[in-house]
Amino acid sequence: MNNSEFKKRRQQLMEIMGEGSMAIIPAAPEHIRNCDLHYPYRQDSHFYYLTGFPEAQALAVLVPQRKQGQYILFCREIQRNKETWQGNRAGLEGACEIYGADDAFPITDIEDIVPGLMESCRRVYYPMGYYQEFDDQVVEWMNQLRGRVRDGVVAPSEMVALDYVLQEMRLYKTEAEIEAIRASAFVSMRAHKRAMLFCRPGLYEYELEAEIVHELMRSGCRETAFPTIVAGGKNGGMCHYTANSDILNDDELVVVDAGAELDHYASDIARTYPINGHFTKPQKILYELLLKAQRAAINKIYPGNQWNEPYQASVEVITQGFIEIGLLVGKFDVLMEEEAYKRFYTQHHIGHWLGMDAHDPGNYKVDEIWRELEPNMVMTVEPSLSIPVQEDIAEEWWNINISIEDEVLITENGHEVLTADLPKTVAEIEAFMAGEEVF
Repeated sequence: MNNSEFKKRRQQLMEIMGEGSMAIIPAAPEHIRNCDLHYPYRQDSHFYYLTGFPEAQALAVLVPQRKQGQYILFCREIQRNKETWQGNRAGLEGACEIYGADDAFPITDIEDIVPGLMESCRRVYYPMGYYQEFDDQVVEWMNQLRGRVRDGVVAPSEMVALDYVLQEMRLYKTEAEIEAIRASAFVSMRAHKRAMLFCRPGLYEYELEAEIVHELMRSGCRETAFPTIVAGGKNGGMCHYTANSDILNDDELVVVDAGAELDHYASDIARTYPINGHFTKPQKILYELLLKAQRAAINKIYPGNQWNEPYQASVEVITQGFIEIGLLVGKFDVLMEEEAYKRFYTQHHIGHWLGMDAHDPGNYKVDEIWRELEPNMVMTVEPSLSIPVQEDIAEEWWNINISIEDEVLITENGHEVLTADLPKTVAEIEAFMAGEEVF
């Protein structure tokens, strides 16, 4: 992502904040995995969105109209003895020259500098509730300033939830962000295809996961956007199954939900396919029904429609389909009113926002009304169904679990499916797994 992109975001935020305010944005803390070893570091999305700075132990402060510079970055200084073990640091000079800070100070100086910056502000924007240790630090600074009231010090009178402001900003993607999401989707589709071609009975679920991770890493993705789900047979009925430890059995389906994180932008795609390459008749019937429901949902994605409309369209299709194959018994209108479809169908809404996070922030309702879809929003469309083993269900449907997820960009005139190049119909999947069709 070009440095000018981060600068535009900071400027937009400071225009929203106005004079007499400041924003304090902490980097994500490091976490110990075991003993003295850390988990791989991943920067806080809000912090990275505004700075592009990848290092831990950092703090960004924005002060609109500050004469000495509006963007201040606190970070670690260059220490060669530390870098021998942990890698190179940007240091104070790099914070300004590489990452565009107007001013940079050692992270160890925040106690001496930040409270002084707060003195001149009426309003402080801060993402409260994310990092307890830093929350306590900000509260302590506020209390210090209040304790100096007899010295003429006036503490900020407002604390504003910065995360809410940033959520709204992040909801609308710029051209650069859309291209980043496209690139992430392209790599993810390639990984899904690799797994689809490799799949066969007798493998362990984690062997498919390994194929996905291999393709992602060779494409420059050191992280997946979320833990990869490879769920064969009955495991496909668990929404967030990540054990990936069972054997893939003949005549069963496997649900694969996986996505890359490339340049801090996520992809989130799910496909379901037969482990042996051929759908059974019941699997095909349910798969084509779910695909029909997904298409009905996608057809409702365009500017002016509300967030809930795609889901409602899919519910109508799935309810009618369940009636036709005997999974639901009764009149359509009554079953819809009773939400009878929830026994087998997606109980949560049909998707989520997508961006720097797989589940990107952003409200789905505004003033208790479903949000209208607008151009440059990116969402997923992910209907799923799960048929349990129960006495009142015909045995042919037991343990059929299916999920189909695509990424959709809302455009000026409608939508674009960013993951359309991944096999999805029954015919496409069977032909691709047999090596008869190249996507």
